[in-house]
Amino acid sequence: MGLFEALREGIEGFGKGVDDRLSLYEYTDHLIKIALLEDVGRGDVTTDAIVPSHTTGRACIIAKEDLVVAGLFVAERVFKAVDRAIEFRGLVREGSSVKKGRRIAVVAGPLRGILTGERTALNFLQRLSGIATLTREFVRKVKGTGVRILDTRKTTPCMRLLERYAVRVGGGFNHRFGLFDRILVKDNHITVAGGVAEAVRRVRGVYPDMDIEVEVRSLREVREAIKSRVNIIMLDNMKIEKIRRAKEIIGRNALVEVSGGVGLDNVRAIAEKGVDFVSIGTLTHSARAVDMSMEVIDHGKGCRG
Repeated sequence: MGLFEALREGIEGFGKGVDDRLSLYEYTDHLIKIALLEDVGRGDVTTDAIVPSHTTGRACIIAKEDLVVAGLFVAERVFKAVDRAIEFRGLVREGSSVKKGRRIAVVAGPLRGILTGERTALNFLQRLSGIATLTREFVRKVKGTGVRILDTRKTTPCMRLLERYAVRVGGGFNHRFGLFDRILVKDNHITVAGGVAEAVRRVRGVYPDMDIEVEVRSLREVREAIKSRVNIIMLDNMKIEKIRRAKEIIGRNALVEVSGGVGLDNVRAIAEKGVDFVSIGTLTHSARAVDMSMEVIDHGKGCRG
């Protein structure tokens, strides 16, 4: 199966929840091969020079700050890709909130392979856990409002499926995966078409059975979107008071999404205006990789995990 086919199956898998990961695994393995080629290349010259080939050992992955864990299965598959004899055991559940100093996983087996896979495994794990950690913060901010926190297409190229997986682990939800699976009429589409109504008319002429979401920038466009009977209206970069007025105008005529200018400092106020969704590009394009390390805790011939 090719990368695109695996990716498409992964999208469908999200509809069944993040525990249905067969296609996610296949997609991940493609990324791991590329990442290892980038980092290991022709071989780990330092490790090969220092560590005898027969040496086995154990190492622990440790949280260096408070965080939400996401991507344990990716780290495991990195080590397995380096050496099938390596054993990986997670010490916490995916999605767990852990404190600084907590051991997250134990890796055991051929020590050369453990050291060679260390950085690639940590790169994935730190990145995905960073996204899950930030997402969890936003989700907690809107607790009790009924608002769903959504991601966006502002993802790292070729990492979208994994990054959106991490959003789900953090308690958020996924927006459209790409340009092919949902109609979203944005500002440039409206400009080219000459207005909201004409843009929606053109879309319906080609895709009459698909739901339509329209991004609006003014209350005038809000009214146009309602008259066009769209399913979701996205309020783009609107201030709190304008969001309140827009929601009053929309009523129950469409679902309401807010996007742009959203941070931890104002997401609660936005949610309390009665909107349905808040989409946040920061979850994936600006999430900081959290701090973890791997430490060898035992080494020598015959050491077992």
